[in-house]
Amino acid sequence: MRHRPEWDDDRTRLDLNPMDEPVPVAGEPVVHEEEVVDPRMRRVRVVRTICAIINLICGVFAVVLGLHVILVLADANPHNGFASLIDSWSAAVSLGLRGLFTPDSPKLQVLFNDGLAAIAWLVIAGALTYAIRQFALPGPGYAVRYRRAVQ
Repeated sequence: MRHRPEWDDDRTRLDLNPMDEPVPVAGEPVVHEEEVVDPRMRRVRVVRTICAIINLICGVFAVVLGLHVILVLADANPHNGFASLIDSWSAAVSLGLRGLFTPDSPKLQVLFNDGLAAIAWLVIAGALTYAIRQFALPGPGYAVRYRRAVQ
């Protein structure tokens, strides 16, 4: 079995025609590893994490409002613990839209008001993450630096 150098991680085990190891030119150092060094990657990771948290929170709010709509339309028992929990959470995250539409049917009222609030939470999440990405992430024309570790 042929000895495989540590720096040769890009070869697969199914390589039927392995290349010979490159012979270093006299006076030229052997490069064992190369990595892309981008000082902005930390900022990109932070921005992506913040946007993911915003999407998660707003998505949970929209799901709670959607669950409330489903429970009301399905005539769930309002005295049940789960139904009352969802009702209180949906009242807290309804963005003040609970009395915006007043149709005759209470089911339609919940559908319109909480449905609009759920859509509003999704739009808020999209707008916030778009704005954060536009202002906090680097533009397309930035240079990428390479670092080579020589032994």
